[in-house]
Amino acid sequence: MQVPPVSEPISVRARFERFPATLKGAFIFRGEDANPHQVVVERARVASVGAGPGAGDVPIAATTLDVVPHRDVFVPFELPISELEPGWYTLVCDLEIDGTPSSHDGGRRFSIPWPRATVRRGAVKVGRAIAVGDATVQIDSIDCTGDSIRFPILVAPAGAISVKLTAEGRKVEVLDIELDEATGRGKVTAYPLLRSDTSLRIEIRGRRRGAEGSLVVRLD
Repeated sequence: MQVPPVSEPISVRARFERFPATLKGAFIFRGEDANPHQVVVERARVASVGAGPGAGDVPIAATTLDVVPHRDVFVPFELPISELEPGWYTLVCDLEIDGTPSSHDGGRRFSIPWPRATVRRGAVKVGRAIAVGDATVQIDSIDCTGDSIRFPILVAPAGAISVKLTAEGRKVEVLDIELDEATGRGKVTAYPLLRSDTSLRIEIRGRRRGAEGSLVVRLD
């Protein structure tokens, strides 16, 4: 049986524990193919999830690693987070792998919560469906928390979709769409809504050309 090719020679993961003012953890580098690789860690940085600007460097020493097949190499870090603005962030490593530059997302996000008085909390009832071409997308309610909103969806018939959110003309960044394309059940997670927002516009597109629809949810 033919073994499928490995898409990346090196995988990069960020693992950490969160404390009130810091993240303490490590970047984990793993050889994913049958060859050893020389990895130069040039920089690690905090990147905003969405359209926001980057938030600066992760304190980590530039180093050169010999990464062998299917073994983990750990590079520890401690990141102060008390000065970060409210938002969602991820950790990115800029590397040279065998002389070729590349950037790798560590694959784990963290949030800096918004001030409690500025964001909407609680459940917003929706109970409506959006027609998207020949399909419908049912949304029953939106759960609002201090660092995100979440709402379950049911796509019938099941199929892939994309979601765009806006509130008061401001883009509300979608963080994740979990969707089981077999059952059509899923969940959308996005940036939080502000207390000053009076409505949320949900726009959904399907796979087919022209398959799109929207609804406006009143928040007051």
